[in-house]
Amino acid sequence: MALAQLDEVIEARGGTYRLRGRYRDDFRPVADAFIENFRVEEELGAATSLVIDGETVVDLWGGWARADRSQEWDEHSTVCMMSVAKGVTGIAFNMLVDRGLVDIDKPVAHYWPEFAQAGKQDILVRWLLDHRAAIPVLTTDIMQPGGFFDYAAYIRALEVQEPLWQPGTRAAYHVHNQGFLLGEVMRRVTGKTVGPFLRENVTGPLGAEYYIGGMDAEEQSHVAEVLPNTGARLFAAKDQAVPDRPTTPEGWQDGATLRSFAFLQNPSEPWHTTMNSPRWREVEIASGSGHGNPRGVARIYGAAVGEVDGVSLLSKAALEAMITEQHNQIELLQDRPYHQALGVLLNTAEAVHMGPNPRSFGHHGLGGSIGFGDPDAKLGFSYCCNQMHAVGDNGPRARRLIDAVYGVVG
Repeated sequence: MALAQLDEVIEARGGTYRLRGRYRDDFRPVADAFIENFRVEEELGAATSLVIDGETVVDLWGGWARADRSQEWDEHSTVCMMSVAKGVTGIAFNMLVDRGLVDIDKPVAHYWPEFAQAGKQDILVRWLLDHRAAIPVLTTDIMQPGGFFDYAAYIRALEVQEPLWQPGTRAAYHVHNQGFLLGEVMRRVTGKTVGPFLRENVTGPLGAEYYIGGMDAEEQSHVAEVLPNTGARLFAAKDQAVPDRPTTPEGWQDGATLRSFAFLQNPSEPWHTTMNSPRWREVEIASGSGHGNPRGVARIYGAAVGEVDGVSLLSKAALEAMITEQHNQIELLQDRPYHQALGVLLNTAEAVHMGPNPRSFGHHGLGGSIGFGDPDAKLGFSYCCNQMHAVGDNGPRARRLIDAVYGVVG
């Protein structure tokens, strides 16, 4: 079926925005919701895409790629989508499980012997995937500001890090650490960390514009300027004083304390400088430095729940195993409830809205971006923005689009 074209210029909030793209006629409400976001929300540049049964039925983009409005957001613009990377990394890791390369009920040290130091010998791979490994932050002194960008040094720091409480019990969002932990297990069994594995096995076959590290000059030329909202708690934590190190497991189970320790290894420069630097696009931080657009992310989720252009990422059994709930806790680092599966979140109304299906799975990113799949509707959806918001969930802009999608699909 031929897709209708969107090409509208709107005046809103004192600015002019050109919105373009394609949509199937019955999904015109999604296009209307996309336009409404620019009329009433703090949108600068954004895009959204929807794949159903392997077919792209919505693909929209528009606004501005730069804060000074010198460059339009175009069809191939990409942006840092923050923790959307966790969901993509989770899918990639579950592909290893599906292939029999990793048993999630074995200790991490079975694949990565050096990890067994400092009392971590019994931590299971499963707990890396569901944030119960009890090492959500680094607390050793061997990493300095900027060490965030040194993969080998970060891995050595994880090897000597001790659990902060009994592993396998309390969940705490491993905000940076999860990507490094999963990436090193992946490297031990495949020879590739997350970024190269994605290119070879996921984004390359799907033709998806999504990258975790390793972006070349051509790929970087499409990246939109991202505008962090430092009102967000995680961004704000970087500039707060670090408290004294707790001396008991109970002392570590405090969100403000964990958030303060989460950013000691980040560069001391402002977030805007870090996140708009070539280095941020080249380094692999598999929990947060993924750059892409919704067209690519929706194709990834579409291929996780079904098939896209002949590519299927997971068997049906592996998909069901991945989205089996592991726990529903208020995780410690951000004090938020999550229905947690294996490397992905399940639909959690209070924190990440993914429509009406409780089996929908994926991950949002700090500031408003999201990618998710609905295994029953056989859909993959994604939205991204460069003007980030400060709210704790995935926000009103994504919600308006998601609600419009389900207003059509039921």
